[in-house]
Amino acid sequence: MYEQVSHSLLNAILDDLKPEISRQELRHFYTRLGANFYAIYSLFFTLYGHREDFKPQMLRLVETMAKGYIKRSAELERIDIQRELDHNWFLSQKWVGIALYTNGFAENLADLIDKTPFFQELGINMVHIMPILMCPAGKSDGGYAVNDFRQIDDRLGDLNDLRQVAEEFRKRDILLVLDIVLNHTSDEHEWAQKAVMGERRYQDYYFMFDNREIPDMFEQTMPEIFPESEPGNFTWNAELQKWVMTVFHDFQWDLNYSNPYVFIEMLDIILFWANQGVDVLRLDAVAFLWKKIGTACQNERNAHLILQLLKACCQVTAPGVLFIAEAIVAPVELVKYFGEDAIIAKECEIAYNATLMALLWDGMATKNAKLFYQGVKNLPAKLERATWLNYVRCHDDIGFGFDDNDIRAAGYEPYPHRKFLVDYFSGRLYDSPARGMVFMNNEKTGDARICGSLASLAGLEAASESGDPDLTTAAINGILLLHSLILSFGGIPLLYNGDAFGVANDYSYRDDTSKSNDNRWINRPKINWERAELRHKQGTVEYAIFNAIKKMIAIRKETSAFADFNSRELLDVNNEHLLCFIRFNHQRPSERVIVIANFDAKPQHLDLEVISGKGINLYGQFNDLYTGRNIAQYDRQIVLQAYQFYWLTEI
Repeated sequence: MYEQVSHSLLNAILDDLKPEISRQELRHFYTRLGANFYAIYSLFFTLYGHREDFKPQMLRLVETMAKGYIKRSAELERIDIQRELDHNWFLSQKWVGIALYTNGFAENLADLIDKTPFFQELGINMVHIMPILMCPAGKSDGGYAVNDFRQIDDRLGDLNDLRQVAEEFRKRDILLVLDIVLNHTSDEHEWAQKAVMGERRYQDYYFMFDNREIPDMFEQTMPEIFPESEPGNFTWNAELQKWVMTVFHDFQWDLNYSNPYVFIEMLDIILFWANQGVDVLRLDAVAFLWKKIGTACQNERNAHLILQLLKACCQVTAPGVLFIAEAIVAPVELVKYFGEDAIIAKECEIAYNATLMALLWDGMATKNAKLFYQGVKNLPAKLERATWLNYVRCHDDIGFGFDDNDIRAAGYEPYPHRKFLVDYFSGRLYDSPARGMVFMNNEKTGDARICGSLASLAGLEAASESGDPDLTTAAINGILLLHSLILSFGGIPLLYNGDAFGVANDYSYRDDTSKSNDNRWINRPKINWERAELRHKQGTVEYAIFNAIKKMIAIRKETSAFADFNSRELLDVNNEHLLCFIRFNHQRPSERVIVIANFDAKPQHLDLEVISGKGINLYGQFNDLYTGRNIAQYDRQIVLQAYQFYWLTEI
């Protein structure tokens, strides 16, 4: 939109651009800058307009975007234009992702290139490579304590290796996803080291205080992220003789986004990685970006403004790049990270559906879908042009942060129900087949989380130990049930490294002193590729899981009803063990799939009369997309065996 103040400032900025920038061919850049400048100006002014150096900082901001555009390759610019023309491209049902550590899936980035055909074998076309940037040995937090935002850990390779990965992925139509840690740096980062040496400019990149007066004011309302191992949110630095804000670990210093230098530095880093060929940037810990005394320092309005500003700037330079919000927060807060707009995601196009993940595990433990229905009903609607990442498992712990009102509506009490889930998945209950470990038990609140691989939490490890084929079958069916739901629910399904093989807990972390105090490493396995070859051998667990998931992925890609255009209707089927919803083609609603899942270890039936009001023919015939078989009904009822699912179309 045209607005005189911002328009005049833009003219002045363009006049003041450095000659090496203004002489470039910037047609597309200027078009996008003009379209986005009022939003960029307004956001930057809201955050930093009170500063005397506001106009010079605006010039720096535009120059940073321009430099990023100039360095963007012709191939990446072509992809930008293509995605601008097809702006809903990421909502297609064809996308299926996987998350992995480079040295867990392969030896290094070069070896990852050699293993790329595996992704196509399974049907994966979106690969999230977990943190690969330079981190201090022993103080990396799994790669999230970065000491150089532009250098790759030399144990994994170098920038040229990553560019080759990106090139190989583009040839195969695979999206490359990479992490950007926005909230903090390692205490060994150059900025932190300069701050320790006394440079005031870099001390202002962080939160540093001479005494406990202000830190104590913050602590009154800030929760503890790791209460067992990292109590409090500040660390005393003896060299600085100051208290430094360290919300996660004492070696991770929180960045101060009230400083525009920090914002522009991080924007420059985002554009740098976009220009290496990254398609999707996972923005880590976005809920923590703005700190304010008297608040929890999470989900603050200015944190959203920072994300909106990052997105607007990236749309000028690299509009084909998407953002993922890594915000594991309450559902009512989570949807705000898409951006509060009627249709378009103005912050992040994609967000992790942590609520769905936790609800899936609740269903596995309780053998019913009562809480699932309540949680999904109260999950706020996403924007039309935004989507979820749906996952069963990730590299982190599992938290049971359901809304207490939903828990009560499902017939439980919050505290004992969460305790039941922790006890169930840690194997403390006599009838539990799960083999998880308790993570970050908080004695003050009674809160705790769970670690463990998907296979071990679903009972496959215990079944293997017992040698009972019935338990093995039940565990495999449970694993497939969970995957059937993330593949059909609506959004981009995200598998985790090893889950397609049924990889169990990795207990070797206990022998590594850099990992032994963090049991999240139990679910960060290294793939045994000799064992992975069993996916080709009939009769093995690996074959059963891999080929079933491969088949589901192939069916998903051919089923237009599974695209994510807010095209899902949850159905109450009057059977607490069953989950049922309809997915339909938003352009042709008559093209629909009825998804039914049985969480129980016993057979259950669906009474078609209960859902006949949805236009379903009681006397019609159904075809299951997964098995390809026509499904018989008896007295207008469909029977599902233990942990069975159906993707039904009406014939």
